Amino acid sequence: MTEAILLVGGKGSRLRPLTVHTPKPMVPAAGVPFLTHQLARAKAAGVEHIVLATSYLAEVFEPYFGDGSALGLHLEYVTEEEPLGTGGAIRNVASRLHSGPEDPVLIFNGDILTGLDIAALVSTHQSSGADVSLHLTRVEDPRAFGLVPTDATGRVTAFLEKPQTPEEIVTDQINAGAYVFRRSVIDTIPAGRPVSVERETFPGLLSSGAHLQGMVDSTYWLDLGTPQAFVRGSADLVLGRAPSPAVPGRCGDRLVLPSATVAADAKLTGGTVIGSNAVIAEGARIDGSAVLEGAIVEEGAVISASLIGAGARVGARTVLSGVVIGDGAVVGEDNELREGARVWCDAVLPASSVRFSSDQ
Repeated sequence: MTEAILLVGGKGSRLRPLTVHTPKPMVPAAGVPFLTHQLARAKAAGVEHIVLATSYLAEVFEPYFGDGSALGLHLEYVTEEEPLGTGGAIRNVASRLHSGPEDPVLIFNGDILTGLDIAALVSTHQSSGADVSLHLTRVEDPRAFGLVPTDATGRVTAFLEKPQTPEEIVTDQINAGAYVFRRSVIDTIPAGRPVSVERETFPGLLSSGAHLQGMVDSTYWLDLGTPQAFVRGSADLVLGRAPSPAVPGRCGDRLVLPSATVAADAKLTGGTVIGSNAVIAEGARIDGSAVLEGAIVEEGAVISASLIGAGARVGARTVLSGVVIGDGAVVGEDNELREGARVWCDAVLPASSVRFSSDQ
């Protein structure tokens, strides 16, 4: 049996205001908290016991998932009093693992949506005899990421910080945020202080001669760190581009949860999700967006690539493109908000107060 640690302690500050009341892994993607997709994929790969390393808004995880039995899993929760970074979080939950010293332990980041073949990563780890194995993915523009070059056998040769010049881009392989650790290696991480696995643990292991194996898997991969990426990930789950056994319905152009109300002539496309008890009025057009629980979209509103928070209201004929509306916010009728706008939770934007074009 393979065990796993899921790192879900991040504040999700780049996602605010989505994460003001909700930790990032609990923000709904394709109709269920994002974490549900990760747990379901781990279960499908044969994982039975998962320890969640929580920190920010830690109290919301356990009431929702409980002991994990509804998902066929055994879940435990460990809360950090002080943020410990990725390595510190892994070390902090080590006492909850049941694995022997040589057993593989899977580690996932709570904000990555991926089609990774988890079983293949474990088998690569075991067949190569590695101390740590890393899921690597290839990206077109690696400048925003740390690079992980490997030799002909897949063995990691270096960990390079974000490249600053073209000469420094020696590979398009990046750390994709999923690992398999030999159980005994976890115990070598210093306890009781913040540790970055990316900046301290991995380079330290490499320089001490440990075997770090990379497995390139270039299936679907998306870091859900920004609102735009989160909305994209939710839509891709609905469309079936990103695989998950936890999508509550068939894959297609739209996902409408059973208690939502959608007018007959409203047009929902591009993997749009309408959450429970949400109301979509006549003539609304919503593309590639997520409307969360209890939100209201009034007549003729046009919404694309946006996220409408729980209980928020979007007024008639308002146009939103690439926007986040916080929980409980009200955007009055005849407004126009464009790429990157964030309306804070419970804010009220009066009718016809913001436009990007003439009102004629």
